[in-house]
Amino acid sequence: MAGKKNIVYFCSECGYESSKWMGQCPSCGAWNSFTEQVQEKLSRSGEKKAREAIVKTINEIISDDEDRTITGIEEFDRVLGGGIVKGSLVLVGGDPGIGKSTLLLQVSRELSHKHKKILYVSGEESLRQIKLRADRMGQFSDNLLLLSETDLSVIDGVIRKIKPDMVVIDSIQTMYNDSVNSAPGSVSQVRESTAVLMQLAKGLNVTIFVVGHVTKEGMVAGPRILEHMVDTVLYFEGDRHASYRILRSVKNRFGSTDEIGVFEMRNSGLREVINPSEFMLDGRAEEGSGSICTCQMEGTRPILMEVQALVTRSNFGMPRRTAAGMDYNRVNLLMAVLEKRWGFKLSDFDAYVNIAGGIRVTEPAIDLAVCLSIISSYKDINIDRYTVAFGEVGLGGEVRSVTFPDQRVKEAAKLGFKKVILPYSNLKNISDNDIEIIPVKTVRDVINPGGGLC
Repeated sequence: MAGKKNIVYFCSECGYESSKWMGQCPSCGAWNSFTEQVQEKLSRSGEKKAREAIVKTINEIISDDEDRTITGIEEFDRVLGGGIVKGSLVLVGGDPGIGKSTLLLQVSRELSHKHKKILYVSGEESLRQIKLRADRMGQFSDNLLLLSETDLSVIDGVIRKIKPDMVVIDSIQTMYNDSVNSAPGSVSQVRESTAVLMQLAKGLNVTIFVVGHVTKEGMVAGPRILEHMVDTVLYFEGDRHASYRILRSVKNRFGSTDEIGVFEMRNSGLREVINPSEFMLDGRAEEGSGSICTCQMEGTRPILMEVQALVTRSNFGMPRRTAAGMDYNRVNLLMAVLEKRWGFKLSDFDAYVNIAGGIRVTEPAIDLAVCLSIISSYKDINIDRYTVAFGEVGLGGEVRSVTFPDQRVKEAAKLGFKKVILPYSNLKNISDNDIEIIPVKTVRDVINPGGGLC
């Protein structure tokens, strides 16, 4: 049926649609990001489609458990919620060079050894380049099939012909759908290509992993609707110049979004870090002021890390405040509490707070450790290196309770720590452990003699 062509404008950064060109996107604020697209409006017979639709009551639908496939990479399976769900569409994003393709190639390798047929489609690398990268990882099975193609109609035909168990698309920005009159990587191409892959995943019950490029803000490039269409969104984080990598789920229809997976980049590929706490504390100094360990929860996993602070007198009228690994405004708030409630004259001092290991922390449970590290550096007092502190600090200086206190204490005891400073209100949730427990109600309780600071 002939359609009427309509000119619309899309923001290439966020996918905002407008009937006219605009210099700045009102949604994301990007400048000169609108591109012209041609849409076709097709008239559809809604009455005919309604007659063909199948409607069932909720009790008529049989709900079986998800059919999951264990990859053998424990950290990867944990983030997905226990393994790969058949028929799911998974989006994997991350900075260039962070290891997205390496991770998916390793997953393909593990599954190919389990007699699963895997199709790896690359629109960015030739088959020889993929082979060179694969040779560093070890031996591969013949169940892994490679295809270097960007035409989505060809990829569609290959998937329907060979019927693989899993497909990897690297990357969605290079795919080209000839039914859409726009360049590869544009908003329309990304949206329509993802729609085709979603129909393939659901119709053929095949798992499809899609690699997505990210913008300078760290979001997946293309329309925001891309993340709504897929079942799971994974982000691969970390400094590309450092060895560690963190796989985090921000959307998961088949599991929790609180779990993370920790990997270490090596010449042979990515290696799982089974004990992230030991990895984060590696290389810790034997003694020195301004350092204390804390514990944060990532899903059901407690992770110990070192909080460092350096407080030094400022040579300028405006003291500097720097926070690496945590919210800068949170550090300013905690320093204001210390200055107002207990008279620490920090307004004349520069303060630098760092979460060692490069991990990003958003949980307020590290507040108490940040306060103690700042006080330790300010007064030049060494804290016992076998001490762990956690608790949220309020504006009145009170130490408030946190979640999963018993798991945090057990993790500290397992790694050889001898003393834990925690909120008094969490004391009732702690089971017997071979570790000294110091409950506190305010930060003053820690500062006073016998409070555990020294």
